[in-house]
Amino acid sequence: MWPGDVPIVFRRISILSVFAWLAVGTTAYADDPNPLHERIDDLIQEPLKAVVAGPASDAEFMRRLYLDLIGRIPSRTEASEFLNDASSNKRTLLIDRLMASDDFPDRLANVLDVMLMERMEGHDEWRAYLRAALKANRPWHVMAGEIASPDSENEATRGSAFFISKRLEKYGQNPTDYPGLVRDFGRLFLGVDLQCAQCHDHLFVDDYKQADYQGLFAFFGPTSIRRDLTYPAIAEKLVTDKVAYKSVFIMADEQTGPRLPFREEIEVQTFPKGEEYSQPPDGKTRFPGKLKFSPLSELGKRLPDHPLFRKNIANRLWWVMMGRGLVTPLDQHHRENPASHPDLLNLLGDELSVRDYDMRWFLRELALTRAYQRSSLIPEPLQDADANGNLSTYQIAIEKPLSTEQFLFSVVQAVGDGEAVDMQTELRDSAEDVESTTEEEAIVRNASDALREQLTELKARFSKAIAGPPRQPEIDHQPSVKAALFLLNDDVLLRWLEPDSDNLVARLMIQDEPQMVADELYLTVLSRFPTDEEVTDLADHLSNGSDERAKACGQLVWGLLASTEFCVNH
Repeated sequence: MWPGDVPIVFRRISILSVFAWLAVGTTAYADDPNPLHERIDDLIQEPLKAVVAGPASDAEFMRRLYLDLIGRIPSRTEASEFLNDASSNKRTLLIDRLMASDDFPDRLANVLDVMLMERMEGHDEWRAYLRAALKANRPWHVMAGEIASPDSENEATRGSAFFISKRLEKYGQNPTDYPGLVRDFGRLFLGVDLQCAQCHDHLFVDDYKQADYQGLFAFFGPTSIRRDLTYPAIAEKLVTDKVAYKSVFIMADEQTGPRLPFREEIEVQTFPKGEEYSQPPDGKTRFPGKLKFSPLSELGKRLPDHPLFRKNIANRLWWVMMGRGLVTPLDQHHRENPASHPDLLNLLGDELSVRDYDMRWFLRELALTRAYQRSSLIPEPLQDADANGNLSTYQIAIEKPLSTEQFLFSVVQAVGDGEAVDMQTELRDSAEDVESTTEEEAIVRNASDALREQLTELKARFSKAIAGPPRQPEIDHQPSVKAALFLLNDDVLLRWLEPDSDNLVARLMIQDEPQMVADELYLTVLSRFPTDEEVTDLADHLSNGSDERAKACGQLVWGLLASTEFCVNH
C-alpha cells in the first residue's frame, strides 16, 4: 500500500489520523437521564438559532407515520378516529399502537430487503428470515452477524445466507463478482464504498486505502455457493496464506490477512495437514466441510465492534424516518464528507450500541422527536432561503417520495372496500403457512394461495413500473415516463377505478351531496378533509359528468392517486 520511499513516520501519522476519526464519539450516553428524542432535538435546534417549521398538522403527521411505520396510508376509519381524538397524547399512543402491530416488522423487513438486496431477485427463505427476526425484535448486530456468517444448520436463520449467495451467482460467462460483493458489504454494513480502492489507494478519498479493500476481500475470496443444499448456503475454502496484491501505480508486492477497513489485520490460523476441519468434507454428499478457522466467522464476530458499524445503521435508520442521512451519500463515511451533525451521529450510534441495537426502540425515539413531527410547509422567513440548506438543517420536514411498496399498499388501501385489503398480511403468511390437516382447511388454504399469487404478481407489476434498477441504492424515487404510463394504462389499476361491491368508487357514487363525496374521497385517499375550494372543484366535475357518474368518480380517484400529494409522505 505504501511507496517504499515514504518515511514510516508519515505512514503512522496517516493511520493514526484515521483511527482518531473512528474514535470520535465512542463514549456511551447511558448516564444521561433525558430520553434520546429530547437530546436529538437539542442537538438539532442548538446550532440553528433560527426559525423552524411548526408542528405538522394531525393529518400530516398521521399519514407520515403510517407510511413510515407500517408502509401504507391509514384507512378512512383509522384516519377519522385519529383526527377526531382530542387526547393530548394521541401521537405517542399512535406511535406505540403502530409499532405493536404485525405490520411494523413487515414494513421494516421490506425496508431492509430493499436496502440490502437493492432490488435483486428475492428468495422466500431470505424474506422469511427478515420477517421472523424483526418480529422477534432481534438486535441489528445479531442479524448482521448472521448475514455475515450464515449457519446453514440453523433452520431459523439459514435464510440469512442469501445476501452473500445471491452475489456469488454467475451471470453468463462472467466470473463470480467478488469485487461487487466486497463493495456491497462495505457500503451496506459500514457505510464505506471501497470499489475504487481495489487496484490502488482511492484517488479522491484519502481515507480509503487499497489495503482496506483487500483486507475485506480476504473474508469473501474463499467463499462459494454450496451445491449440496436446496436453500441458500455458503461454502468456504481452506485459507493458509494472506491475500497478495500490488498497486497499479506502485507495483510493490503487498499482502494482508482478513481485516475490516481501518482496523488491525486478523492472523490467519493454520493447522497440521488433516486437522483443518472440525467437520471434514464429504465427496459423496458434496458437503464442503466446516473449517476450524473461518474468515466469515471472524467477520461476523468482529463486525459489531467496528465504530462505523453503529454509525452506518444509525445513519440509515435516520434516513428512513427523516428522508436524508446525516451523512449523505449513505455509503460515503470519511473525514472529507463529515456528518451534517457530527455530535448527533455519534450520539445515535452510541445509543444504539448501548441499547443492544434495538431498532424498534430507536425508531420510536426518532418518531417522538420534534424534528420528525415538523411540518413540511416552509415558513415564510425560509421561503427565499436555499432549499438544500433547509433540508440539511432539518428546519422543515423533508418530503419523501413513496417507495414502490408504500405506493402499492396505499393504492390498495385507498381503492379497496370498506375494510383494508391487508396485502402485507397475505404476503407475510405465504412464508409462514403450515400444512393443512383437514379438507376444509385445505380449501381455505388453496383460496389463500391463489390470492397470495395474485398479490405477489401485483407487487412485481408495480415494481417493474416504479422501482429503481437492480443493484443500485434506492435512495430516492424520481418521476419517470414509465411510471406515468403505468398509472395511465395499467388494466388492473384502471379496473380498481370502476364501481365494484363496496370499493371507493362505489361508495362515492351513492353520496348525493358534493361535500359528502369530497369528505369520503379526500379522507380515504389523502387522509385529510378537503378544502372549500376542492369541494367546489369536485362539484363542478361531477355536474359536468352527470351522465357518466361512475366514470366521473373514477376520474376523481385517479386524479388524487396520481397527484404529488399522494406520491410523497407529507
